[in-house]
Amino acid sequence: MSDSIHNDKKLTPEAAEAIAIQALGFVAADSQLLPRFLDLTGIAAHEIRRAASEPGFLAGVLQFVLAHEPTLIQFSEASEVAPQDVGRALRSLPTGDDRYEINT
Repeated sequence: MSDSIHNDKKLTPEAAEAIAIQALGFVAADSQLLPRFLDLTGIAAHEIRRAASEPGFLAGVLQFVLAHEPTLIQFSEASEVAPQDVGRALRSLPTGDDRYEINT
């Protein structure tokens, strides 16, 4: 039943991307989160702009935010994006959901 709920509430790719870009800005502006994100992803700070255009990068940003509840809550409060919408955005991005079809 929960799968059908999630399928009904997927965001458009554009809306999901907008949330992910907000999340990236949130992470990049935080002096504690950014180094952790860079360490986990293996990306150098000067490579973020290039990496952001790679398929799956924005989904990775949302996965990072979702993986730590305090970070998710802080992001949600700062951006006024509901925590459940962060998960919905992830499922709407390429590589954020196993059911995503690249050829659609």
